[in-house]
Amino acid sequence: MSMKENSDWWHRSVVYQIYPRSFFDSNEDGIGDINGITMKLDYVKNLGADIIWISPIYDSPNYDAGYDIRDYYKISSEYGTMDDFDVMLKEMKQRQLKLVMDLAINHTSDEHPWFIESKKSKDNPYRHFYHWAPGNDGKAPNQWGACFGGSAWTYDIITGEYYLHTFTTKQPDLNWDNPMVRHEMYKVMRWWLEKGVDGFRLNTINFISKSPHYPEGKYNEKSQYTDGSSYYINGPRVHEYIHEIHQQVLQHYEVITFGECPGGDLHDAELFSAPERKELNMILTVEHLDLDGGKWTPKLLDLRCLKHHFTSWQKGLYDKGWNSLYWNNHDQPRIVSRWGNDTAPYRDLSAKMLATCLHFLCGTPFIYQGEEIGMTNVRFPSLADYRDIETTNFHSEASQTGLRLEEIMAAIYAKSRDNARTPMQWSGNLPHGGFSNGAVNVLPWINANSNYTDINVEQALNNPQSIFYYYQKLIQLRKTMPIITNGKYEILHDENTHIFMYKRCNDNEQEIIVACNFSQQPIIIDDIQLSEKIKNRKQILISNYEEHKRSDWLEFRPYEAWAIEI
Repeated sequence: MSMKENSDWWHRSVVYQIYPRSFFDSNEDGIGDINGITMKLDYVKNLGADIIWISPIYDSPNYDAGYDIRDYYKISSEYGTMDDFDVMLKEMKQRQLKLVMDLAINHTSDEHPWFIESKKSKDNPYRHFYHWAPGNDGKAPNQWGACFGGSAWTYDIITGEYYLHTFTTKQPDLNWDNPMVRHEMYKVMRWWLEKGVDGFRLNTINFISKSPHYPEGKYNEKSQYTDGSSYYINGPRVHEYIHEIHQQVLQHYEVITFGECPGGDLHDAELFSAPERKELNMILTVEHLDLDGGKWTPKLLDLRCLKHHFTSWQKGLYDKGWNSLYWNNHDQPRIVSRWGNDTAPYRDLSAKMLATCLHFLCGTPFIYQGEEIGMTNVRFPSLADYRDIETTNFHSEASQTGLRLEEIMAAIYAKSRDNARTPMQWSGNLPHGGFSNGAVNVLPWINANSNYTDINVEQALNNPQSIFYYYQKLIQLRKTMPIITNGKYEILHDENTHIFMYKRCNDNEQEIIVACNFSQQPIIIDDIQLSEKIKNRKQILISNYEEHKRSDWLEFRPYEAWAIEI
């Protein structure tokens, strides 16, 4: 790995996220693997992405899809071997593709040797690698609820104390106040960087600092648990620790880092990503994806709220920090089903519209596998078909509260993480979408979406007007037009409830107008001055409708999107 030479190469890059378990199964065991990724690198290169972010492939019991790491220095056998990894990395470098590893350092698996030692006794050298506390009158130290349901504390009979897990019982939180924990984590990061990886996506990185003494959280009359997030999200020493990561590890390599920061807002983004603070390059938050309701209580999106969010972040981070731009990832439902329209004839149009809206903004775009072909949410007929621990926990808890099965399943259909985790749809003619190389008798670890016969890579590559080639063109525009990376942002017609329209401009008087109709209905914008500017345009950069001969570009067809250079 070379020393840092160009600090902003990632400003001009596009990230493609791979969820390896669901990407491509090369050895026909029903689970995607490292060799499957290697076999599909030309596909990613053809799309135009520069960086591949791979979800965890470390040794793990897979209680939470690999984010419960048992051995940071070992590849999970279901994904392959370290030799397979080395081949994949070599093939990536030959294609000028950079690799970002997904690293969970807030917690480990409860099967990690550190935790096994930690449980043995109160005076074990590894005891303070984790958060242990005595009970309170026979109860947990406090009533914090865990992010995936239930209590955030679990009693251990061996020592008679409780350990903290902000996610599942199988994911005990590391104690970052212990210098030895930080020392070991820095060793892990250096080891992978010396191996040749190009950076890290740091899972729930803003959870690593907890408030001492674990104060009680806020009570909620609808839950037996309290909300303790203000005491373990963006805790008192979080910036100190991340700055230390930069000093001890990151500054010595040419890397990209993006930190997952649940609950993070614009102020947090500036603190984490401002270059002079020497912490991270950018953060990933879910603030914009919380605009359509709570995790299991979906509601219709108010487009004005989304526009306000993006406008705040585009203006707030300009020349201060850096934006990450994404609609989808392994934890989020498919955006075309969520805020677009996944039924014919609108799926292609709305998928392209959503891509247009995002890719002309300032920041680094993220594309999640299958997004570029318009993969949709899935509706499995039975709860038994779902694999996600968060989803099954929700079903269990919601059933106890008296929620009807139809209501539970409706929430799951809308928001389950398994919507994003169904197998990548490579072919319409092979079983399970060709996920297991066409093997007839191999069942994938989770069922494929039955619409793979109509939505698949093979079909997309054979159609010049497909969503894939639309994404490819958006990526090419970003690489050839610096204004998309560096230009200023200005919202237009911000109170319109259907049209998201904005301007990008620079000091050279170059100007791009981007407009997206988020609705199925035709919409007319009354703006004579803008209409005249568009008529005198320099060029149409991209449009999701093929027919461009029209009298007024401000008469929008269903889900219409375009970008025009003025």
